[in-house]
Amino acid sequence: MFNIGDYIVYPMHGAGTIDAIEEKDILGQKQAYYIIKMPGEVKVMIPTAQAEKVGIRSVIGKEQAEKVFEVLGEDETQTEMNWNKRYRENMDKMKTGDIYEVADVVRNLSFKQKEKGLSTGEKKMLTNARQILVSELALAKKSSEENIEGLIDDRITKSFANFRIDNVVENTGVNKFIPFDDDESSSVVG
Repeated sequence: MFNIGDYIVYPMHGAGTIDAIEEKDILGQKQAYYIIKMPGEVKVMIPTAQAEKVGIRSVIGKEQAEKVFEVLGEDETQTEMNWNKRYRENMDKMKTGDIYEVADVVRNLSFKQKEKGLSTGEKKMLTNARQILVSELALAKKSSEENIEGLIDDRITKSFANFRIDNVVENTGVNKFIPFDDDESSSVVG
């Protein structure tokens, strides 16, 4: 049971605050509902009796938030090469509502985006996963969403540089920059 003012996470939607608990008569049935204020001024009503079934949970604490940043700093996990299968795997991870799984999706898709780009569906998924991650981390760390976005971007950029950029350079066989010879580059072929 949650109380007014509690920070909660609604899987696939992100973190919000319970604004009220109200009894409503819908289709002749009286039920108690959590009225949840979500990011973007969206309000959601969830029957209190169904909250656990739909996966509502409390927002993580500061220690767990630090572990999320550790996940973002790790190397990409093995994923399907086929974007369609990868999309389904990532969607399944996000549906769990587990913040570490969402962080895994954000990191993996961010790496893919930096390496070769994403399909339209995966771009949308990355945007949604980032929003879910940012909304919960902002509440957990008592910080602004803008600050959390910067921290996520910084961690992923460092992780990508650590695990990918060196490997990309090694695999291309290019180890140093060789400047053009001034004499040859300035001659005109006629």
